[in-house]
Amino acid sequence: MKSIHDISFAGKKVVMRVDFNVPLDKATLAVKDDTRIRAALPTIRKILKDGGSVVLMSHLGRPKDGPEDKYSLRHTLRTFSALLGSPVQFAEDCIGDAAFAQSAALKAGEVLLLENVRFYKEEEKGDVAFAEKLSKHGNFYVNDAFGTAHREHASTATMARFFGSDKAAGYLMFAELTNADKVMKNAERPYTAIMGGAKVSDKILIIENLLDSVDNLLIGGGMVYTFFKAMGGQIGNSLCEDDKQELALSLIEKAKAKGVNLVLPVDSIIADAFSNEANTQTAANTAIPSGWMGLDIGPEAVKQFTDVISTSKTVLWNGPAGVFELPKFENGTKAVAQSIVKATQAGAFSLIGGGDSAAAIAQFGLTDAVSYVSTGGGALLEYMEGKVLPGVAALES
Repeated sequence: MKSIHDISFAGKKVVMRVDFNVPLDKATLAVKDDTRIRAALPTIRKILKDGGSVVLMSHLGRPKDGPEDKYSLRHTLRTFSALLGSPVQFAEDCIGDAAFAQSAALKAGEVLLLENVRFYKEEEKGDVAFAEKLSKHGNFYVNDAFGTAHREHASTATMARFFGSDKAAGYLMFAELTNADKVMKNAERPYTAIMGGAKVSDKILIIENLLDSVDNLLIGGGMVYTFFKAMGGQIGNSLCEDDKQELALSLIEKAKAKGVNLVLPVDSIIADAFSNEANTQTAANTAIPSGWMGLDIGPEAVKQFTDVISTSKTVLWNGPAGVFELPKFENGTKAVAQSIVKATQAGAFSLIGGGDSAAAIAQFGLTDAVSYVSTGGGALLEYMEGKVLPGVAALES
């Protein structure tokens, strides 16, 4: 796979897949979080500085039946052009005659953003004819959308075949894979993975894969209660996947067999309702009263987690420790984030695995205090599960 680092784009018209699938304010449709747009800027600037032009394509949201204004990439224009520091042209379609006329007229140093590729059902089907049409916008293909690299869609994978060897990974794509490989293939020990989130079923494949490589595996979030119920504990009204109890027990046994230190939080902050106004108390995770639910790890669990993280040389974090979106239940996730920062300052390599973990570390203002924050939740998970990512495979010669 080629990186754009060694390529001169002078005179080239680059068709570039970016991930501008950013959250918009429901009332104003203004960009609420510009992280993914910022992440694409170094690659765009490299192409423009070399003397090339760029035709950008992306999806936004999940439109069901063709164009919908709330999913128009037009809403990202103001933020994008401000961040780039220069005007950006916009095409109101991605394959119409007017769009092709705009891309054909593009001069060196200019940028054109095409309308949402998912306004066509052919995009998600990976349709070859649709991909070929998109490819007509330029003479070189760059994919810098790691967040969609696990999708075999027209603009993320199929399109690459129409460019022969004139294709490359952008800076972001390369950085994501390099940093993931650091923890997958070259982890300095002790290596600790922190897995959070609501469901065991969402993380089963990555947990099983991690058991072959980590020294410590810390489990947080809603999925812990499936483990405790499986072990005979009382979990009250806490979240539980009853059909995954056997699976939870098998993971505990696999960890033992492989010599992995599997850490389950001993206590929780429990509440009598899923609300920031709920009554709360601390309880052991084997004895949560009926009518109460665990919404964050408790003080003893925080100590368990921070003790392990503080001695680690490699830390992977994917999934919050509790319902951090509610201030009353953010403490556990915040404590985990702060302990990862301290470990990083002490020389550890820390990878924050996209999605909710990236949102949490940003909420606490700690994004720049860890080694790397991934922009791709689902893509990173699949890569770490050992799956081939279509968007990556398509760039390989």
